[in-house]
Amino acid sequence: MRRGLLCGVATFAFVGAPGTALAQSQDGHPAASKAAIAEADAATPGQDGVGIQDIIVTAQRRAETLQRAAIAATAVGGEALINAGVSEPAQLTKLVPALTVQPAGVSSSFFIRGVGSTAINSFQENAIAFSVGGVFFARPTAPSGTFYDLDRIEVLKGPQGTLYGRNATGGAINLIPRRPELGHFAADVTAEYGNYDSKKIQGGINIPLGSMAALRIAGQVVDRNGYLSDGYDDEKTQAVRATLLLEPDDRFSFLFSADYAHLGGKGVGTVLVPSPSTPNVPDISQRIGSADPRITTILEQTTFNQFRNVPPFSFLPPAAIRASVTNPARDGFQDSEFWGVSATANGDMGFADLTTTLAYRKSKPDLLSYAPGFPSRFTETDDQMTAEVRLSSKSGLPLQYVLGAFYFYEQQDGYNNYNQGLLANTEYLPRLKTQSRAVFGQLTYSIAPSFRLVAGGRYTDEDKTLQGTARTRSFFNPNAAFTPISGKLNFGKFTWKAGFEFDAAERSLIYGNVATGFKAGGFFPSAGNNTYRPETLTAYTLGSKNRFLDNKLQVNLEAFYWRYRDQQISYVGPIESTPGNFAQAGVTVNAGRARMYGAELELLARPTGRDTLGATVQYLDSKYQSLIYNGISSSGAPLLTNCSVANDTRVTTPPTRLFIVNCSGRPAVNSPKWTLNLNYEHRFDLGDYELTAGARSRIESGSWLNIDYLDFQYRDSSTTSDLYLTLSSPGRRWSLTGFVNNVENSTVFAGGLTRPIVNTSLLTLRPPRTYGARLSIRY
Repeated sequence: MRRGLLCGVATFAFVGAPGTALAQSQDGHPAASKAAIAEADAATPGQDGVGIQDIIVTAQRRAETLQRAAIAATAVGGEALINAGVSEPAQLTKLVPALTVQPAGVSSSFFIRGVGSTAINSFQENAIAFSVGGVFFARPTAPSGTFYDLDRIEVLKGPQGTLYGRNATGGAINLIPRRPELGHFAADVTAEYGNYDSKKIQGGINIPLGSMAALRIAGQVVDRNGYLSDGYDDEKTQAVRATLLLEPDDRFSFLFSADYAHLGGKGVGTVLVPSPSTPNVPDISQRIGSADPRITTILEQTTFNQFRNVPPFSFLPPAAIRASVTNPARDGFQDSEFWGVSATANGDMGFADLTTTLAYRKSKPDLLSYAPGFPSRFTETDDQMTAEVRLSSKSGLPLQYVLGAFYFYEQQDGYNNYNQGLLANTEYLPRLKTQSRAVFGQLTYSIAPSFRLVAGGRYTDEDKTLQGTARTRSFFNPNAAFTPISGKLNFGKFTWKAGFEFDAAERSLIYGNVATGFKAGGFFPSAGNNTYRPETLTAYTLGSKNRFLDNKLQVNLEAFYWRYRDQQISYVGPIESTPGNFAQAGVTVNAGRARMYGAELELLARPTGRDTLGATVQYLDSKYQSLIYNGISSSGAPLLTNCSVANDTRVTTPPTRLFIVNCSGRPAVNSPKWTLNLNYEHRFDLGDYELTAGARSRIESGSWLNIDYLDFQYRDSSTTSDLYLTLSSPGRRWSLTGFVNNVENSTVFAGGLTRPIVNTSLLTLRPPRTYGARLSIRY
């Protein structure tokens, strides 16, 4: 695999990645004033419209070109997202080499270079900060229904503890919606139909309201059948966003936004993979879902084989033994709602730009998922309020700065039920409250015309409280009462960044920095010892961004070394259902430390006005220097893992057993050693019309899905390629595209866990081959 990847790099060494840094609308972010954008354009050497065009980003809380920003970041434009069929978070994986999105029954979990967390209950938070239009989304469920009418997506790699703060250990993902435009009426719509009866439509309308105001209304509807035989892995989404821009003069603007999304359908599904307990199962390429009768029959027989000679189950009739452990069924559903409002004010103060953002969000996920292998009922009501104020200096001064303050409040009321059958039926009703306050600043000082020093810091003070109840019923304790769970936590954390920027030539930048980030600690549903500490990451980065050959070739290189401390891992582990009595539930613990190092090379070439070629390759070496955690077996069977296991000496009620698991020395999960993205696009002149032909491929080596490190839960190396052909009318008033995604029809694992008690392995899959046609109309 490594040899093939290296050959691919050598073959494409003279090209670049067209899909990841396409030219965008420069009004795409509410915090980027026209004056700031003009200053960023003025600071860009040789921006003459020939060759590779620059993109304005706001990843560092100020408008600047991506190529002049001294950070490791990838930007994907709105048209590229539509062209790639991205309408939900998991589909981002194929566009950003450093990013892996792992779908779960509850939400989507983001991983950047092996840093991330698996969301398995109401207590979870992502380690990658996610925001839309400058508003932070705290809940892992919240990104649903946001991937439409976007100007671009910015993916920041590495800790963003200074400018983004909490829960940005591994990086940040920023979605930038399209802004209203003053002075003219415009409308656009894109409709798509494909296999699996896939129907997608999204569009927007821009309405001028006099000379100082404009309104943009955009929406999306997605309706697709499931990829699996049992109907799961479908997509049913409806979303709408309205944005009002008021701009009384060139110095001040106000942006008001409101959005709503509904997520329906059956949700995430799984397939049963061969394992010691289920050696004879259908080939996973058939995509037979785990709720299909062909699979549930196997699961019921597995339960019977395991318990038929184990008292007291051995005294039950065979049918009762088979039903003693719950299995996936076809009645899973999603009926989740998300909405929010925000207001952003930008003011040119003369000496600096002032930005204030106030936002309120409400999330109401409501679902029944069988992704873990058993029924998981999940409801939640989340209320989130945020406020941020920033003061940004003008460009062109020796001292550049961003100063600010941030406030965050969240209240969660949830109900979680994980029913595994007679041995474990766990319920908890948590009420969590979080308040976070922070002040931050980042300074860039020019000590010479071509050399700058960077220093920044952020102090965060956070309070968390938990009030709630939990219980675990079983065959041995069928009338277990609810037990109070509670706790209080306070964290004070200083994160910082220090580095340099050097203009080696007019279009060559060399930069280096050391940056830190953290993810807040929290709770899990245990009657005792139910807290975990914050995790921290320190990243060392050295990079270079370059343009050559009269702005026709871009070569960017980044080398990195990350140190991960007190890493939070989430898995199905032991909790105290009552003091001294243990049961299974989703837990989060500080399991140890890890290190990651590697490099990323991005090449982008436009040798002619009609050709764009690209390659982005990442090498990643990751290792858990220490990874030790507790395991549990409710049935008393040995723990299924390839890590070393020792007996835990704590006394439990039979047949439950506790273990100490040591996975030190193993690679980090979701960390392929090699990832390669290749792209090519050519435009043919057909008189007044234009025909665009393009292809893109993602090639990645194998990686582990979870911390059990079982051979049958390993994601093998894979190649997935997309092809598209687009006919555009004069002036691009309309375009018609035919596409095929995952041409190879590769069957690639996305994620999953070992189903406790019976030790079966149920995993999620990335999408199969899809194809269809897409019509876009602009007015």
